[in-house]
Formats: sequence, C-alpha cells, structure tokens
Amino acid sequence: VIQKSGQLPRAKVADDLVWAQWDMMEQRLFYIVPKESKSTLRCVQFYPDENFNSIMESHLDISVNDTQLKLVNFGYDYCQDQDASNSLNLQVFTSKAGGLCVCYSLASDAPDEIMYSIYFLHKGYNKTFTVSLERTESHQLKEVAFMNLDYYVAAYLPGQFLHLLNIQHPDLLCYSLFLTGEDAIIDTLQNCSIRSPLMSTVLDCRAGSLYGVSISDSALLQLLQKSKQDSERLAALHCALLYFQHTEDLEMQIIRWISENLSTCHSFDPIQEFIIASLYCRMCPETQNLDKLLPYTSLLDWIGVVPGVICATDIISLPVLEFQNSRGFWEKLNSNLESVKYAEPHLHYHNNVLRKEWRNLSEEVIGLLPCSFGDFCLFTKQREERRTTAYLRNIFENAKKYVLVSFVFALSYFARLVPLFEEEDYQQQLLMGLMVAQLKDHLMRHLQYVGRKKIDQIVLDYVANLLNLIHRIMKEVWRRYQLHSCVFCFDERGSAGEFAVFHIMSRILEAANGMCMPLPPGFHTLHMCLGVRCLPLHTLLHYIDNGVLQLTETCVRKLLKDLDDTEQNEKLKFSIVMRLPEALGQKVCQFWNHPINANLIARKYVKLLLEKLENRQCSRPIPERFSGPVEFLPLNYLTNILAEIENQGVHPYEKQDHVNARFVEEMALKHTMTLLGLRYS
Repeated sequence: VIQKSGQLPRAKVADDLVWAQWDMMEQRLFYIVPKESKSTLRCVQFYPDENFNSIMESHLDISVNDTQLKLVNFGYDYCQDQDASNSLNLQVFTSKAGGLCVCYSLASDAPDEIMYSIYFLHKGYNKTFTVSLERTESHQLKEVAFMNLDYYVAAYLPGQFLHLLNIQHPDLLCYSLFLTGEDAIIDTLQNCSIRSPLMSTVLDCRAGSLYGVSISDSALLQLLQKSKQDSERLAALHCALLYFQHTEDLEMQIIRWISENLSTCHSFDPIQEFIIASLYCRMCPETQNLDKLLPYTSLLDWIGVVPGVICATDIISLPVLEFQNSRGFWEKLNSNLESVKYAEPHLHYHNNVLRKEWRNLSEEVIGLLPCSFGDFCLFTKQREERRTTAYLRNIFENAKKYVLVSFVFALSYFARLVPLFEEEDYQQQLLMGLMVAQLKDHLMRHLQYVGRKKIDQIVLDYVANLLNLIHRIMKEVWRRYQLHSCVFCFDERGSAGEFAVFHIMSRILEAANGMCMPLPPGFHTLHMCLGVRCLPLHTLLHYIDNGVLQLTETCVRKLLKDLDDTEQNEKLKFSIVMRLPEALGQKVCQFWNHPINANLIARKYVKLLLEKLENRQCSRPIPERFSGPVEFLPLNYLTNILAEIENQGVHPYEKQDHVNARFVEEMALKHTMTLLGLRYS
C-alpha cells in the first residue's frame, strides 16, 4: 500500500483489537475493538499519497469475550483454521450502491440449529436467522461461510442451505432467497472450508484454489418454474430482474412463466411485481439516489413464512462517518444513512395520492368531448380553485405531448403483433397526465440538484417504459398463442387461445387498477373485442356492469356496423346501447340502422324537445282532444307524455320548433310494424 515503509511516522493504526479484515481492492482496514458492553467496529481508509485516516465507527452488539485474534484476508493460517471455535466467524462486505454489511455466525445450543446475524449498517437494523438443519451428520461442516455477491450477501453451509439476502432491500424476508437440498449446492464447493476475499470470489482454504462465483440465470428460471412457495418465486423473480437486466430472452421466459402461473401465486401479483421491479432496475442506474425515490415492490407487507427459518429483526445505531468531501463508496454510504435518518418510508413514490386525485377528477369531469387534435372541451364542477378547466387541460397535455408520443415512437422499433387501436382514451390520458405531474413533483422535492430538464426526462422515460412493458407482456402472450394481428370480426366465436389472452388481459387490468397504473391506448378496446368473441352474453354484460370491461367508441361502433341483425345480435346490440353513457351513445347510435335504435333516437329527441318547454308559460286555450285511444303504440306514448305536460300547465303550442315530423312518423310506423311481425318496406 505504502511504498516507502521505512519512512512511516510512528503512529498506531489500531490498538487492542480482536478481529481485523483487510480489503485489498479498496485499501481499507476494518477492525473490532472490545468495549465494556459492546464492541466497536472501525475502519481506516488508506490513500495512494501515503496517508490514512479513521473514517467510520459503529457499535455492534457482539460478544468478544474469550475470543482469539482473528485475521481475515491476511493470508491463510492453518493453525487458526483448526482452532476456529475460539475466534470470531465474522466478515464485512460492501456493495457498489453504498451498502455495508457485517455477517456474523452465532453459537447455538441446539445441535440441529444454526444461527447467524446480518448487520445491515446502512439500513440501521440487523436480522438474526435461526435455521433448522435437515441432516446433522458429524462429518459435515457446521460453520457458515459468507460470500459477497454485490447485490446480495450469501450465507452458505455446504450440504445444508444457501441463503441469498438482498442488500438494498432486506426489509421483507420474501426478497431473500433461501435454498436447501440440491438447489443449495455450489459446484466443486460442496464440503470444504471457504472464504470470500473479493466480491464474487471464493477461496477454497484447504486446496488453495480461487473460484469466481456468480448467479446462474438458467438455475433461477428452473427454480421459478418448479418452486411451489411464493417466497421462493418472489425472490427468484427479483433476483433475475436485478442481475440480468435488459435480457430479452430472459424477459420473454419470465413473461411466459407469469402467464402460466397467474392463479398459483397467492401472496403477490406477479404482473405487478414484474412491472414495478423492471422499472426500478431500468431507471435507477441513470441517476444517483433515484433508487430511494422510486417504488421497488407492490407489497407493503408480507406475512408469509420461509419453512425452517426463524427471523428476528433488531434496530441498531447507525455508523458514524468522519470524513470531508469523500467520493465513491463513502459518499453513497452517507447518502443511504441520511435517507434512514430522515423518514425513509416516505421517500418512495406511492400511488395513494394519485389514486385519490384520479378518482376525484374522474367524478368531476362531466363531459369530455374532443374538438380537434391537441384540443378538447371540458365541463367541470368548480369545487376547488385547482380543479379548473386549465388545470385539466394541462394534465391532458402532459399525457398527449410527452407520454403518448414517446410510446408510439418506441413501438415503431419492433413488430406490432398486438392490434392496439390508436384512439384517445381520456380516462387513461387523465391517469397518465396525473402520474407525470405527481411523479415530477415528488422527484423535484428530493432531486433538486439534478435539474428540471433531467427530471422531466426521467419521468417521461418512467411512464413510457411502463406502457412499453405492458405492451411487451401482451406481445409475448400474443405470440405464444399464435393470434393474428388483424382487427377482430364478430361473426364467429373466439378460440381457446383468444380466451386465454382475454384472461391474461383481465389480470393485467386488475394489476393496473391495483397499482393505479395507466394502460396503453387501445387496451380497453382490444379487451372488449376479445370479451365479445369469448364470453356468453350474460357473462359479458356482467363484466361490463362490474367495470371489468369498458365500452369504448371504437369497439361499439365496430360492433354496431359489423354484426347483422339476427335475434341474438339484436339482444347484444340493444344491451350494449342501453349501457352507453349519454354522450357516447349519441355519437355511435347512428351506426345501427334498426327500428329499435330508431325508436330510441326518436324517443330521446321527443324528450329533448319537451324538456325545452318545461319552463315556458303559455296563455293559449287548450284544444279539445279525442279521449279514445289510438291503436298506434308510439303515438299513444307521445300523447300520454303531452297530456302529462298539459296537466302541469305547460302547453307545447306557444312556439314551434323545427321538428322532422315525417321522420318521427316513419320511425313510429316502422317500430309498430316490427312489433306486429309485419314486413316493412
């Protein structure tokens, strides 16, 4: 480390230590000094200019009484290895993201149990694990070996278990992958004493061999496929996405696994976890401290258990750093400690506020009528000053100008197998715009030094990547079931593959609603088209009434134009038309040339004319009416309505509107002939 060792000043680096570890790559010395009640871990950082200084101190609840001096990474000591029972089995690991962990093996009174603790110093707590051994043969090793895999630390007992613990997010046990049996075997290291002197490196102490250690993507996929435990599935999913980012083949296999196991995961939603974890892994490397602000999971808590493992969590004091203007690892560690001090749970973006805002604005928007590209007319209830037409216009512009443009641009790079319809879904645009605005505000509060332009780009990439991930899921599912990219026709029933895709799209919709995530444009139209082809009428209407399927202008217009007027199709069309919102119904009903629809149009038109007369006063005398019923059903209906208005003192003769009498007469006659079973020509 220091070239001119003969000219060193006479200064002690450490005194009265019981354990020390040398980090040869980063030139750090970690050592433990015994205290009265607790031990103190300290670190000395050495520099190329022949200087060094004590840079970190942390108190640990570790007993060091009656222990011999233990030196780690100072070379192999055979005598020390033979008398390991009286020395500390402890190692310190660091990660590139500023993680600092102390791994410590504890003595257990029970012969069939192993205990070890992981001190996550950068998080302010430690976890103590008690593992029940499956076999207790005397010839097997009983000392846990610890390994540094950067994103994970591993506790390994050859022949028993392999425990991978996520360094950045150790709060939920389900993110720690605990393997036993054949899954826990490391090649060539099945029953030997090992150490981890470097990151992703293992030393066989007895053979003197140095091995590189890495996580196998194929092994993770096999574990994902065969595992029956939600904890293993969830941990393997996150591990695969974290280690093998942007690998299309792996992503495709994960999506395939998700589509096959939507109903077998009970404690988490695999679609939600895949989308949130993928976004987290893609976005966080771009900007420092972004990992503390973006969500990394859809789970707020996890109440499951890992068989054979008992975990206890204790709060510990945070390390004290003594440095000025330090860069690299120490700067990242200090940032992690600051986030723990100042309300870490509130730093991660959450959708609670977004969900509430979206719900309120959706209820307040009475009409949303497109006028031209990039412009629209909004009519809102003015409850609060913020909820104005200008505010909503800005929200929609955020979605249309940034998110949708980026999404369409990204789609041009790969084959559009999924027939997503290019349409304007105002509900989804509202949600996209709100997400852009709220995520931007959230990042601006904590990343002001990054700049507004950079934050705008981060938010744009986040929401656009979210939409692209959903489209990627649909694309892989479409390809798997070999569906065609043509727009559906409604004159035949859907295939088994279409029904499977409809089920997966329903789960995507459920996942999106649960996380308040926007969907790609045209998603609801495609979902509705599949529903019409695959579901019986009563089930289809039930799904519509319960919000699983949403009626869109594109789908309803195609439905009314393409289907002929058989008895079954008439029931379907009539049921759909009666469920349309009034504004949408007025736009699409003209595409159904049928007496039933014509009668509906006539009745609505007459109702509209009569509503205009409600507040008018008339002094003209009421003419005598023929009291006998006329055998013309629509005319009887109109007569009764007019009679009710006249009885209230309102007369429809004061002012004549321009009414197409011929149209009303013809529609009424056509409707009557249909009811009588006669042919109209």
